[in-house]
Amino acid sequence: MSSRADGLAGTDGPFAVDPLDRSAVAAVALVTLFTVALATAQLTAAKVIALPLPVALPVVGPEITLPGAALAYALTFLASDCYAELYGRRATQVVVNVAFLANFLVLALVWSTLAAPGVNPEISAAFETALAPATGIVAGSLLAYVVSQNWDVFVFHAIRDRTGSGLLWLRNIASTATSQALDTAIFVGVAFYAAPTLLGVGSPLPPAALLALGLGQYLLKLAIALLDTPVVYLVVGLVSE
Repeated sequence: MSSRADGLAGTDGPFAVDPLDRSAVAAVALVTLFTVALATAQLTAAKVIALPLPVALPVVGPEITLPGAALAYALTFLASDCYAELYGRRATQVVVNVAFLANFLVLALVWSTLAAPGVNPEISAAFETALAPATGIVAGSLLAYVVSQNWDVFVFHAIRDRTGSGLLWLRNIASTATSQALDTAIFVGVAFYAAPTLLGVGSPLPPAALLALGLGQYLLKLAIALLDTPVVYLVVGLVSE
């Protein structure tokens, strides 16, 4: 282990030949985007927002209700699909699962800060109100993440193995659409029904409200998956050319 580290020390790794190597810079940028978006999603998941719709939809109603983390979390799928296309399945699985462990670091840092005594009680109370994640939200987001992100990588490469390097749009949309469905079902089910029922944290939502909440979130996530496909093509094209 130490001899291997000694051999790598001072070599500048993938930047040894060219400090602006496009593939190496893109790898760092995509991992950074993934982790920043994931940490942001963890911190903003507790806030529920309502987006008005131009027309009322069946089941969903006149507005989409979703956690504030929706946009940040959608960026993780954009980053992981770009990374999967450029660097392969195993590398992407490492990023996804190391980032899952990093979730616990984010939570530990937030909780330790909340537990520390504050100088100004009002600021401390506001800080705790804004950042203290509910148990159900944490459980739902962690479980949804580890299942949906690994599913996304699996489906993306299962399609790539069968279609070759073409049809990037198909594997991007199919992997993200199915993984976002899993993510939404797990997050909504655990955070707003299972955790309140089993752990007694809050009141579980009735089935109609759960369906409306989940369907509204998924429709928005699906729209983002469709809209980010040109971005995936742009990133892959810039790095591959």
